[in-house]
Amino acid sequence: MAVRIDHLSLAAHDPRASAQFLADVLGLPDPHPWGPFIAVDVDETFTIDYATPPGEWPGQHVAFLVGEDEFDVVLATLQHRAITYWADPRQRWVGQYNTNDGGRGLYFDDPGGHHFEVITRRYGSGG
Repeated sequence: MAVRIDHLSLAAHDPRASAQFLADVLGLPDPHPWGPFIAVDVDETFTIDYATPPGEWPGQHVAFLVGEDEFDVVLATLQHRAITYWADPRQRWVGQYNTNDGGRGLYFDDPGGHHFEVITRRYGSGG
C-alpha cells in the first residue's frame, strides 16, 4: 500500500468560516461537520479538518496541485472577491502569479492565518 495523506487538521478561531473560505476559493463542496471538526473534502481521499484548539498557534502552509483550468477558476475567484494574492511566499509580488517550472503558482492567506499555495506543476518538474 502506498503512503498517502488522508486528512490534515488546521487550527482556526472560526472553523466554519475558515472551512467555507477554502471551499469557496477552491471550488470545493460545502464543508460539513465531522466529530469536533468542520471538514472540507478536497477529493475522495483527502480532507482538511478545521477546529479550534486551546491556545494560540502559528499559521501553517498547504500547497494544492491543480490543473490549468482549475488555476484559472481560483485566480478569478480571488480577483472577484478582492482577496490579496502573491507570486511568492515572501509576499513581495502582490496581485501576480509565478511561472515556476513551466506552470503557474500563487499564494494567499485564509482568515485563520494559514498560508495557501496553488500550483499547476510540481516543483522540480522542469518546464
